[in-house]
Amino acid sequence: MDFFALKNNAKYNTLMKMSTNTLSSKPRYEILDGLRGVAAMLVVVYHLLETYASGPIDQKLNHGYLAVDFFFLLSGFVIGYAYDDRWGKLSVKDFFVRRLVRLQPMAVMGTLVGAALFYFGACSAFPLILETPWWKVVIIIIVGFFMFPTPPSMDIRGWWEVNSLNGPMWSLMWEYLANILYALFIRRFSKLGLTIFVVLASYLTIDIAFNIDLFGLLSERTKYAHTFIGGWSVTPEQLYIGISRLLYPFFMGLLLSRLNALIRIKGGFYWCSLFITAILVMPRIGGTEHMWMNGAYEAIVVLLLFPIIVMMGAGSQITGSRSIKVCQFLGDISYPLYITHFPLIYMQIAWVGNNPDVPFGAHVFMGVSVFLLSLAVAYACMRLYDEPVREWLRLHFIVKNKTNK
Repeated sequence: MDFFALKNNAKYNTLMKMSTNTLSSKPRYEILDGLRGVAAMLVVVYHLLETYASGPIDQKLNHGYLAVDFFFLLSGFVIGYAYDDRWGKLSVKDFFVRRLVRLQPMAVMGTLVGAALFYFGACSAFPLILETPWWKVVIIIIVGFFMFPTPPSMDIRGWWEVNSLNGPMWSLMWEYLANILYALFIRRFSKLGLTIFVVLASYLTIDIAFNIDLFGLLSERTKYAHTFIGGWSVTPEQLYIGISRLLYPFFMGLLLSRLNALIRIKGGFYWCSLFITAILVMPRIGGTEHMWMNGAYEAIVVLLLFPIIVMMGAGSQITGSRSIKVCQFLGDISYPLYITHFPLIYMQIAWVGNNPDVPFGAHVFMGVSVFLLSLAVAYACMRLYDEPVREWLRLHFIVKNKTNK
């Protein structure tokens, strides 16, 4: 079947009308969609510049990694808005099917893109690539399709990532965990119970930011101390960092949604975009002598500033068809961009490592080219794969299921 002709299919239209009557859709927060896209593009730039840094101390566009915490907050808010009042009509199974339809197609594509470009990343920074036989890559592809995190013993790149083919898949792993916790347990919390949970989770955020090390898991952190960098590996330290980064933002977003905590300002999208950009490009604070200052900055951002930005984005309105289209485009491309760009970054890292003497202009050209190519790959994946596949899955696993009940 031609996927792009699906919407013209009479059977499809009939099923969609019946589904709409069963479980009506809700209006989208266009500004929040747009902010997700802005943050995703800043992540790409952050990773491009990270190639030239020895660590977070001298990283240009220093705090781009905090975009992940912002994504978690947005996800929690949107999940609460979309599903909190639907559980009378929606089973846990239905919820999981909907989330899988939304997230899993691009998880598969992200793994495939990483596999296709894997051997092009061979360099000293990735010492295991040329030692890895093709059959082991196939195993990692299959494991990646099912979102199973791989332990360091299965690493085929040298960075101990949960998916050696595509590093950013780690945050999707945590996203899935948040959805499971929400559907099975936390959706039943009262507002007071959820507030208490969020307050307790904030202590984990503070522990990471100030390197307090409440549980004795952060002793190995040196240059990453007093940052939220981490969560991408199946080691005790990295798992602790990952769960700490997840719990407060995601469920704070859920709490904001339940409280209907909104702030309305004029030009909300532009102001919020400016605030997000300023936060993520902020230079390192405190240097090596006062590293706690950087931790304080990141704690304030995650605990306070990100929630305020989400409240402003959700509470404000965007006018004008062009602005709405921009936000819709940014929202649509944000997930494909985030989940497919890093295999291209691996190649950029390899190119820089294998060509140490090229002139500055060549580095600029390479960086701009990779950024534009990342956008092109993401757009192609979105239009030619993600949208039609999700439409097909929605028709066969959500719409039909609802209409057959």
